[in-house]
Amino acid sequence: MAKCAFIGLGVMGYPMAGHLQKSGHSVTVYNRTTAKAEKWAAEFGGTFAATPAKAAKDAEFVFCCVGNDDDLRSVITGPDGALAGMSAGTILVDHTTASANVARELYQLAARQDVSMIDAPVSGGQAGAENGVLTVMCGGDQTAFDKAAPVIDAFARSCKLMGETGSGQLTKMVNQICIAGLVQGLSEAMNFGNKAGLDMTKVIDVISKGAAGSWQMENRGQTMVDGKFDFGFAVDWMRKDLGICLDEAGRNGARLPVTALVDQFYAQVQGRGGNRWDTSSLIDLLAKP
Repeated sequence: MAKCAFIGLGVMGYPMAGHLQKSGHSVTVYNRTTAKAEKWAAEFGGTFAATPAKAAKDAEFVFCCVGNDDDLRSVITGPDGALAGMSAGTILVDHTTASANVARELYQLAARQDVSMIDAPVSGGQAGAENGVLTVMCGGDQTAFDKAAPVIDAFARSCKLMGETGSGQLTKMVNQICIAGLVQGLSEAMNFGNKAGLDMTKVIDVISKGAAGSWQMENRGQTMVDGKFDFGFAVDWMRKDLGICLDEAGRNGARLPVTALVDQFYAQVQGRGGNRWDTSSLIDLLAKP
């Protein structure tokens, strides 16, 4: 069993760190709000530290799951950052959905002190984190991945190395681009069926078994019809992720016309006060124009 640190106890990090502790690893956590770290330690039996550097001291693996590029830099770099507490041979595993550029930047900083870094964003949402069945897409060196993968398995259903540093983040961008277009299509379909007077519960049951079926339909179709949008991944987070995708597309030349359009639809949802609604709330723009 490994000595681990976990930095960032949000809706994803809190249960992920818990799975590590329950799997027998020794976990020390850090969170900007100390009360959250204290609560985690009381619930799972681990310990908490006052700074990322103190949490990372003597750890074999340092996990991180925070909000964005700037949050990531703030907890990894500087005199109190995790790197300041890490020893040669430690492996930093970052589960933040961030840019590929910041992954490469931090990889280089870590390498200067003989620390390995894996960018390892996840998919599966809050439920996946709570149930320990996340999909983890990784970028980095094979040797570091081979050491980290058995530990990551504590909260993952699938964990794969996608390529060199930044490849995990790029794969997550592909994931979010897929979801954006799919949710818009599902919203239009559910709204069309409602306007046509169909029993959408029956419709979902039938078409989810065929070519139109998807995770989103199975898990959000009925709640979309019911106008309920408090199930997980928030619009604010999706807009952050789509912004990363669009920035990267500006660099690599990929055309993302549907993604750019859906991003603006999410901006309209935010304008309605739906910042914390889940991503399926796109249907609200169609049902209540």
